[in-house]
Amino acid sequence: MRRLLLTAAATVAAVTLSACGTTEPAADDAKKTAEPITLTDATGAKVELDGPAAKVVGTEWNAVENLVSLGVDPIGVSDVKGYKTWDTAVPLKNEPKDIGTRGEPSMDTVASLKPDLIVATTDLPEAAVKQLRKVAPVLTLRPADAADPIGQMTKNLDLIAQATGTTQQADKLKKQFEAKLAEGAKALADAGLAGTKYAFADGYVVSNQVSIRPYTSGSLIGGVNEKLGLKNAWTVKGDESYGLAATDVEGLTKLGDVQFAYIGSEGDKSSTPFTGVLAKDKVWTSLPFVKNGNVHRLPDGIWMFGGPESMNKYIDAVVAALTK
Repeated sequence: MRRLLLTAAATVAAVTLSACGTTEPAADDAKKTAEPITLTDATGAKVELDGPAAKVVGTEWNAVENLVSLGVDPIGVSDVKGYKTWDTAVPLKNEPKDIGTRGEPSMDTVASLKPDLIVATTDLPEAAVKQLRKVAPVLTLRPADAADPIGQMTKNLDLIAQATGTTQQADKLKKQFEAKLAEGAKALADAGLAGTKYAFADGYVVSNQVSIRPYTSGSLIGGVNEKLGLKNAWTVKGDESYGLAATDVEGLTKLGDVQFAYIGSEGDKSSTPFTGVLAKDKVWTSLPFVKNGNVHRLPDGIWMFGGPESMNKYIDAVVAALTK
């Protein structure tokens, strides 16, 4: 039975607090200071740190990716094997402790690491966050927002950067991402592909049933696609956070003749139905984009819910696939 841990977070002084996710300027890479930092996270909770956090635990992979991109190697990560399978775009540079599953981290393991910050998301049950707060300060992020998927991605990056004193690196990552978007959009436009109808999805086989997740305009990848000048071919409605919908192979018949792309993982055989159980499916093989050879498997390891570096790899991949 999991026990509650009572390790108290360090008591720190606060600096000026304003809107959610804002604080006084944090120390930067070149000149880190020990000045206290106060942040407001996605739950409205005040997060107080003695200074830029260095011993950080991440319970969700998008937080972990952002930490690595910012130059902060997390000391604890949920489902390390899963991260290494699904996010090779931003590989771990150290050997963090596996703290359990993304939905149910081990409180004992997290406490044993004595972190000075835990980065979680609102996907984690409130009760679990409450327990984690007894271990160390918890910065809770909203992992995604279908109303502004790219804005939420950069908001999370900035918030973690403020907590870890890496705001200069965050600015660099954002500029690289904007440049990559412009580069990708130009490449597609130059190839006469602006406005191309494009549908991105992933798929899973569970109990011999194929489930397909359309990435609508509210998904992070959907937002990136539109910045690239592509037209999202999905007409189904996605959820309010991730912009994901659900369909089956019959649902694909509504797409018409589009460019269809997906990401799976050889490390997770349930995630490759398009080259697996659907390969001989009559509905799948009769789809116009299948018959016309317009199905593109993008490289494994690009985390579809990650940060700027995963999205940079995604942009390179989709441009390469459509312009080949």
